[in-house]
Amino acid sequence: MNTRQQVLFWLIGLIVFGLAVYMLRPILLPFVAAMAVAYLLDPAADRLEKWNISRNAATWLLTVSFFATIAFLLLLLAPLLATQLIGFLDHLPDYVESARNWLRPVVARAIERLPVLGDPATLWENTANLTQGWASWVGAGVAGLWNRGLALFNLLSLLLITPVVAFYLLRDWHRFVAVIDSLLPRQHADTIREQASRVDEVLAAFVRGQGMVALADGIVYATGLSLVGLEFGLVIGLAAGLLSFVPYLGALLGAFTALMVALLQWGLDPVRIGLVIAVFVAGQLLENAVWQPRLLGSRVGLHPVWVIFGVLAGGALFGFVGVLLAVPVAAALGVLIRFAIDRYRGSGIYLGPRSV
Repeated sequence: MNTRQQVLFWLIGLIVFGLAVYMLRPILLPFVAAMAVAYLLDPAADRLEKWNISRNAATWLLTVSFFATIAFLLLLLAPLLATQLIGFLDHLPDYVESARNWLRPVVARAIERLPVLGDPATLWENTANLTQGWASWVGAGVAGLWNRGLALFNLLSLLLITPVVAFYLLRDWHRFVAVIDSLLPRQHADTIREQASRVDEVLAAFVRGQGMVALADGIVYATGLSLVGLEFGLVIGLAAGLLSFVPYLGALLGAFTALMVALLQWGLDPVRIGLVIAVFVAGQLLENAVWQPRLLGSRVGLHPVWVIFGVLAGGALFGFVGVLLAVPVAAALGVLIRFAIDRYRGSGIYLGPRSV
């Protein structure tokens, strides 16, 4: 089999795999989550093995400890988070209405200076109906998802299936890697191993490092906003920290949401508004000066724009499963693109015909 046939074979295999993931995406969430957990815990299991602890015992210890910690945090925070989230969604139409009343004079003056926009009353009424309807739809939709979909699907799949699958994946992780390695085409095995090692290095640095950064950001934002007295500060802060897994996205969306709630809660109070801004400024200073240098370092080869694009593309194609797969796929594609560019720069296409 020549190189062209090998490329065609693996290209067809990749297409079939992508179609299978797309067709099975409704049931893949617990398995993808379990793979992520096993990947995160594998270095700890390897370290325990070096301390003469068997792989099976290390897997039991790590899996039980990890999911027990998650369960404890859920039991501790879930009631408060659920109350704040549902309360925020219930108040969202009121926030929009207050924002409309606050912006009405500003918009009216802008329309007077720009008569091309048309009749002020009609334009304002259409905008008001659109925003009010959007707010009601978002509130009802997300609240319904929280009350029905999360309770039924996630409790059954994530809390029951994910721990079991994660245990077996973590226990047999090296066996799976060895099987995959044995299937590599022998002629290109060394090159594939080298690129896979680079993908693992980039992915490990980003996922483990950025995950810790997001956790630290969430704690800082939630604590700061709660101490300031912002309504729903806990859920806004934790959501901003969670979204910080995609660089800068969490801080921007969290700050915008917090400022909107602060304006509607306190009006133009410079002290309160300044405190809310100070929380996010402090979080960003800590992230840039402390979290990122210590937890990420210089090993991460994923540009924030590439990560954002990957998350949006994965979500559009595969839903929440695609969001979970976005970062690993983005890391792999980034390494492969750099590899292809290096090969291109060393080829005759780039250098031109060489003289003998």
